[in-house]
Amino acid sequence: MSVEKTVLATRTEPERNAKTGGRAHVVLPAFNEEAALPALLRRIADVALTEQITVWVVDDGSSDRSAAVAESGFGGLEVRVVRHPVNLGLGRAVLSGLRAALKESGPDDIVVVMDADDTHDPGLISLLQAEIATGSDVAICSRFVPGGDDRTAPVFRRLLSRGAARLFRHALAVDGVRDFTSGYRAYRATLLTRASGHWGERLIEEQGFACMVELLLKLRHCHPVITEIPLALHYDRKQGPSKLKLRRTILQYVKLLARDRLSPAPFRKL
Repeated sequence: MSVEKTVLATRTEPERNAKTGGRAHVVLPAFNEEAALPALLRRIADVALTEQITVWVVDDGSSDRSAAVAESGFGGLEVRVVRHPVNLGLGRAVLSGLRAALKESGPDDIVVVMDADDTHDPGLISLLQAEIATGSDVAICSRFVPGGDDRTAPVFRRLLSRGAARLFRHALAVDGVRDFTSGYRAYRATLLTRASGHWGERLIEEQGFACMVELLLKLRHCHPVITEIPLALHYDRKQGPSKLKLRRTILQYVKLLARDRLSPAPFRKL
């Protein structure tokens, strides 16, 4: 499998020269994913046979048995559940998962965020770990590099993702990133700690799917090294209806772009 690298900054700080062979904290924001979680967690358990993995399932006010399924045990896989009493949206679920993982993470660990609907291949966790180990601060599973594939997704989702990718590539100063909206990424834990120390609860303010773009835009102020690896999306494994609201998501993207243009850069080096 080919890997396309995009270097966005020179690695000058100590944390970027350190290899990362630690634990992967996998954050799964879940809203009514009872049907999808068993297969996904079994796939992650297979990866955990050779990798150190802790899974953080963020039950975002599910009305089904998502939390109970996550706690039922999957081949010795370490699974922890973070609960929201009510549905707060994808952005808050991702933020809760990141904060929970960072409390337990060490300096050599990574934090992986992926969808809980079983459309992402956990086998890529090892490749993401390798990317961080060889110097990346963020590694994105991308549908838009050679080897990536989103043909199983509905047409409207493909058009939205590709349109957003083109918009953000031309409008934002994050050179070389092709898949801005991918929900499958790995972050060096120390990078997230630095960013969280500056933004705190404001690290992710978007509630919907735009939260993944927002996080990337804020992290760029930390001057990360970013790489992308191919992602073949398995949308055919999705159990329930899509939670993406097309008009709402487009509006969120436009508002995020406007806010980014108007917001000043951090007043101090991160």
